[in-house]
Amino acid sequence: MKTPILSFFLSFSMLIGFAQEKTKQQIKEEKKTAKQKEIEALVDSKEYEFQAITAYPMGGRSIDMITNPNFLRFKKDSIDSAMPYFGRAYSGVAYSSGGGGLDFKGPIQDYSIKKGKKEYTIRAKVKGNADSYDILLSVFFEGTASLSISSNNRSSISYRGSIEKLKAK
Repeated sequence: MKTPILSFFLSFSMLIGFAQEKTKQQIKEEKKTAKQKEIEALVDSKEYEFQAITAYPMGGRSIDMITNPNFLRFKKDSIDSAMPYFGRAYSGVAYSSGGGGLDFKGPIQDYSIKKGKKEYTIRAKVKGNADSYDILLSVFFEGTASLSISSNNRSSISYRGSIEKLKAK
């Protein structure tokens, strides 16, 4: 008599234990939602850093950027850039001064954020010492990002990478 009752309670308790576990799909969805909220908070804060993994110069091959230190930092009202540049320069650009990269820092002149179905599109304009820059940053909900920088004196260049929270100094 005790054996059937005992086996009933054991199987019932195992059934309850399995029913409370989340499926892999539910866990994946929860992680996706958490990452989306994290990205939304970063974009809304207007304080984050883009780091490139790959550069795509106009008319050239992709370039691995993992070993090249680079960043484009958004700080509430300014942008600080130290991005390597690979491409064609037009008038007024000296490659010998400052390494020839997209090194600039300045106040943001225009800034807009548009939320799409899968990404945020951020547009900004910055005037550096010798040039002005149009920045287009697409930040996807899973954390990857695509950056395009256009200027008056150079051909456009695009980068793929990710955004992160600014590190405290």
